[in-house]
Amino acid sequence: MTQTNAGAGTGTVATTEPPQSNEMVLHTGSLSFSSHMSKEDEEMTRSALSAFRAKEEEIDKRRMEVRERIQAQLGRVEEETRRLSTIREELESMADPMRKEVSMVRKKIDSVNKELKPLGSTVQKKEREYKEALDTFNEKNREKVQLITKLMELVGESEKLRLKKLEELSKSIETV
Repeated sequence: MTQTNAGAGTGTVATTEPPQSNEMVLHTGSLSFSSHMSKEDEEMTRSALSAFRAKEEEIDKRRMEVRERIQAQLGRVEEETRRLSTIREELESMADPMRKEVSMVRKKIDSVNKELKPLGSTVQKKEREYKEALDTFNEKNREKVQLITKLMELVGESEKLRLKKLEELSKSIETV
């Protein structure tokens, strides 16, 4: 069984299998590995290294793909941001003249209200004066009517009295 230490990035290979008996030979009474075994170890190391490199390349390839997707998405986000900014500007330009007009009209209303307050109090004062004057006029007019009525009565009584005196004088002249 061969293990690679790919996560650490060292590229070292450790073997955990004991050497097989047919690969070992006796040389002058000592136990050693044959040259065939070292070539096999080299081959295993090369294949582990190439597998490690392939995985690293695949990781790099995926990293690049993710980076490209992120860049593409960032490009779309930037484009959408520009589009939203344009829309916001258009909305503000649409709302801005209306705000100015509304503000102007409100200011005019406020100035007219300021002018109306004293005029309203003046109108109320003049109405009170008018009512007082009208009441005084009507009272004097009633007094005049009463006086005219009294005058007419007095004139009528005076005429009656004069007629009576005239009649009396006339009778007295006739009797003489």
